[in-house]
Amino acid sequence: MRLTTNTRPRTWLYNRRVRKKSREFQPSTHYPGPDGRRKVGLARALSKMGICSRSQATAIILAGRVRLNGSVKRDPETPVHFGADRIEVDGRPGVAANKIYIVLNKPCGAVTTASDEKGRETVYDFLRSARDASQAASYPTSWIAPVGRLDKASEGLLLLTNDSEWAAGILAPVTHLDKTYHVQIGRVADDPLLASLRKGVENDGEKLRVKSVNRVRSGEKNSWLEIVLDEGRNRQIRRMLQTLGVPVLRLIRVAIGPLALGDLPKGASRPLTAPEKILLDQALFRRGRKPVL
Repeated sequence: MRLTTNTRPRTWLYNRRVRKKSREFQPSTHYPGPDGRRKVGLARALSKMGICSRSQATAIILAGRVRLNGSVKRDPETPVHFGADRIEVDGRPGVAANKIYIVLNKPCGAVTTASDEKGRETVYDFLRSARDASQAASYPTSWIAPVGRLDKASEGLLLLTNDSEWAAGILAPVTHLDKTYHVQIGRVADDPLLASLRKGVENDGEKLRVKSVNRVRSGEKNSWLEIVLDEGRNRQIRRMLQTLGVPVLRLIRVAIGPLALGDLPKGASRPLTAPEKILLDQALFRRGRKPVL
């Protein structure tokens, strides 16, 4: 099912009203039905089914392309008895997609958008290459989205999925799931620098700090650091080091919680294994994420 939208202004107005709320992790916006069973908002239901992202769902609902039990609904928060009510998109039944979880070793220079107006290489180019090769049966042909972002100059471990609820848990500040980075800097890392990173720095009105930082190795002119973050501020490591006047030469994410990048080649991808998914779920649950029902 191809989902295209041409309702950007209306979608933007709606998203502006709920922007603050949407930034917080909420396991499931629900409305109790008369039988006591759980209901969710229509946009969330489409996202939970893996049909599209919540922002895409909001757009197509506002455009009048979604029917609930035969009636067009234009409110993305319309309560849905998930799993019981009948949802149609563009006249076709909305069928829950199989949950897909992909691990990618993002190369430096690739952007994490579906398309780029400047014609730059995107992470989806690498997924398409894998799908067209021997791993075709393991890779999605429908909507799938990055779990968070790595900027163009950064590289390493990136998760992609159509399970938006799970992705929200990975990114939610309340879970404090560790993200580990190896960072090459253009100077020798001395103890005062490490102390400053541990203490935290002010940047653009934000107090930025690392959970931990250690030297991995040092040369005559540069050093490698291992930095662990448990909060997801935009370009946090680069901003901290820039504030301290330290140039960043390379920035590689090597782990998300218990999931390590390992020896996955640059630009390569693979399905997340069942044991790896269990370990990530356990880490989320231990750190405060409630199970999604």
